[in-house]
Amino acid sequence: MKYKLLGRSGLRVSELCLGTMTFGEDTGHGADRAECERLFAAFRAAGGNFFDTANFYAGGRSEEILGALVRPVRQEVVLATKYSLYDRPGDPNSGGNHRKNLVQSVEGSLRRLQTDYLDLLYLHAWDFTTPVDEVMRSLDDLVRAGKLLYLGISNTPAWIISGANMLAEVRGWTPFVGMQVEYNLLQRTADRDLLPMARALDLAVTAWGPLAGGALSGKYALPQPESGRLVMKPGTPRLNRRSRSITRRVVQIAERLGCRPVHVALNWLRGRGLIPVFGARTAAQLRENLQCLEVRLAAGDVRRLDRATEVELGFPHDHLRLGAVRHYLFGGTWESIENHRRREEDP
Repeated sequence: MKYKLLGRSGLRVSELCLGTMTFGEDTGHGADRAECERLFAAFRAAGGNFFDTANFYAGGRSEEILGALVRPVRQEVVLATKYSLYDRPGDPNSGGNHRKNLVQSVEGSLRRLQTDYLDLLYLHAWDFTTPVDEVMRSLDDLVRAGKLLYLGISNTPAWIISGANMLAEVRGWTPFVGMQVEYNLLQRTADRDLLPMARALDLAVTAWGPLAGGALSGKYALPQPESGRLVMKPGTPRLNRRSRSITRRVVQIAERLGCRPVHVALNWLRGRGLIPVFGARTAAQLRENLQCLEVRLAAGDVRRLDRATEVELGFPHDHLRLGAVRHYLFGGTWESIENHRRREEDP
C-alpha cells in the first residue's frame, strides 16, 4: 500500500479507502460485528489507514462499529464521515446542509465514533436550499473549534464547489480539500467538469461505486452455452449494451492477466490518480479485492479501456476543440505555442 497527499493538504491517506456502508446488519445486508473486526484487521494489515463512513449508514450503526474498532489506534487512522442525510424521518431539520443539521450531525457522529475530532468531514449531497456562505462559515466554525481537521464535499455540481472554495479563500475560511464522486469504467460523466475542476483546484478525488454496484466484478457474468464466452445476466442494474461491452472487455483483460475483473477496475482508477472507496461484506472478499495492489495493467490495456469508456464531453468542451474555433482564438498560431500548463485532456 502506498500513500497519497489529500489534495492541497499535507494529510497522508492510503491509496485505497475502505468504505464501511456494510458495517452493521440493521439494513439486512451488512456484516455483523465479528466480520467487521476481520474486515478492519485485513485492511489495516495491508497498510490501509483511510476509512469512510456516514451518519446515515445502517442508521448510525456503521459509525458505532467503526468507532469501537478505531479507538485503540485512533491516532494512526484517517477517519472520514459525512453529514446531510437525515437522522430522524419526518423532521425537516434533521437533514440538509444547513448549520443546525451540521452541528447536530457532527455531535452525533463524534459520539458514535467515540472520538473528539474528525479527520475529514464530507458534505454528503448538495440540498439546493442552503446558501453557500452559510455552509462554508458553519464548517469553518467547527474547524476552528477543533472538531474537524479537513473538509470534503460529495455529490455536488462543479460550479457550486468551485464557488464555495473561492468564497472560503476570499473570506479566510477553511476550503474543501477533497471531493467524492461516482466514477468507474461504466460511469465517467465526471470527466466533463468535476474532474477538471478538481485538478485545477488540487482537490483529492475519492471514487464511490468503483465496481459499479458489482457490475464490474464479473459476478453477473455467465458462460454463453454456444460459445463459452461470458455474457451479462439480464435484469441486473447498470446493465445495457454499452456496459455489457465494457464489462466483457474487463473480463477478457483479467483472464489474460490471470487476475479478477475487480483488480482491473480498481487499478484503472488508481492509474487515473483517484482513490477508490470500496467495501466488502466478508474479509475474504476484501482480501481478494486488495490483491489489486499486486496487479499491473499494461499501457495498451489502459488505452483500450480509456477509449472504450470515454463519454461525450458536450458543449462547450467539444466546441472549443474545433479547429475553426482555435483558428479564430489564436490567428493560426495554435501549433506554434508551447503551453506548459496544457494537459492532454484540455481543449
